[in-house]
Amino acid sequence: MVSILIHNLFTFIIYTKTVNMKFEFWRDRMRKVLIVDDEEQIRNILRMYLVKEGYEVSEAEDGEKGLKLFYEKPFDLVILDVMLPKKDGWSILREIKKYTETPVIMLTARDDSEDEVFGFEMGADDYITKPFNNKVLLARIKALLKKTNTLIENIIEIGDLTINDSSHSVSNSKGEIELAPKEYELLMYLIKNNKIALSREKLLNEVWGYDFYGDDRTIDTHIKNLRKKIGKDAIRTVRGIGYKLDL
Repeated sequence: MVSILIHNLFTFIIYTKTVNMKFEFWRDRMRKVLIVDDEEQIRNILRMYLVKEGYEVSEAEDGEKGLKLFYEKPFDLVILDVMLPKKDGWSILREIKKYTETPVIMLTARDDSEDEVFGFEMGADDYITKPFNNKVLLARIKALLKKTNTLIENIIEIGDLTINDSSHSVSNSKGEIELAPKEYELLMYLIKNNKIALSREKLLNEVWGYDFYGDDRTIDTHIKNLRKKIGKDAIRTVRGIGYKLDL
């Protein structure tokens, strides 16, 4: 009888028509949590409890820094305050949920049922009112991570591109491709709508948001940059409409 020892690594491969999704699972990898809260005391308390429980913790005191950290490396869970300087929690939640399944726990000082409903409609996975019980929060974090199974690394292969949606890294047969955050978001939206013609207005609204003050030149510039990086034939101009990914 042959005994096979499997150390930490399981590999699953799921095929779809246009995208191959590869999932790799490391059972014992330290789970990474991002805390975004402008109250230093809250961050310190959360970090202390999470580190004690074996989590790797990163933190940010404002929305812009929090989103920057989220783009720099993969996280298993985000704890996100609603009221933040520079960029509010709702805007960050929208960006996180647009292309990833990373679970987000919203923190708020407002005990308002309408806010809670709004948070869940926006894609929040849990909603906790300050002040909170640390043990209860830890229990919710553990339950949420177990439920969502976020130790799965999501690899997308389409055309000549390989995309790690956990680390937001992109590569092709020539090697790593460096993309700015908005270039990455735009590429992922095009991939979700592969071979579908999309107007510039649609791209602006979906990638930059309805509150963005810009014009078509923003889209044209980013499309031009993407073509240089992933191949000029990958994104086609559709006359009278806009652009479409053709992979």
